[in-house]
Amino acid sequence: MSWIMIREPYDTPDATLLRRDYYDEVASRWYGRPATAEEIEQGLTDDGAERLRPPLGDFVVGRHHGKPGACGGIQLCETAPVINGTAPATAELTRVYVRPEMRGSGGGAALLTALEDAARRLGARRLALDTRHDLVEARALYARNGYREIPPYIQRPYAERWFAKEL
Repeated sequence: MSWIMIREPYDTPDATLLRRDYYDEVASRWYGRPATAEEIEQGLTDDGAERLRPPLGDFVVGRHHGKPGACGGIQLCETAPVINGTAPATAELTRVYVRPEMRGSGGGAALLTALEDAARRLGARRLALDTRHDLVEARALYARNGYREIPPYIQRPYAERWFAKEL
């Protein structure tokens, strides 16, 4: 397999670079122009990444042929979407990213599988997430991997679409 997914602290050099690339892409799309260094730093500052470590979260870095190319995090959340009248332990996907030049190589699906496994280790029985309308690649990835659109379960800036998957 050309992708290897490894649990890794969110602040290692590779993880930090991937998180920086993530913020660069999402900010650039939001503003409709290349993001500035200040805007990227603002995204990284106080972004809650410290919650992406056990016992309440985790972070995964994916390497494609040895090169860092994907990342994502999970965190247990209190605001759990209610499905079928119950609200089981829910983890939230966050900062899911595959470098553009590596998309289409199976990294997104491998990353989601690794994050789902990490969520199960933390006791979650459901994964939920929010995303934006313009992140069409991410929305397609979630749909291909069994996530379905749900009503909003949390309100925050940039949240425009919500998905969940039972584990």
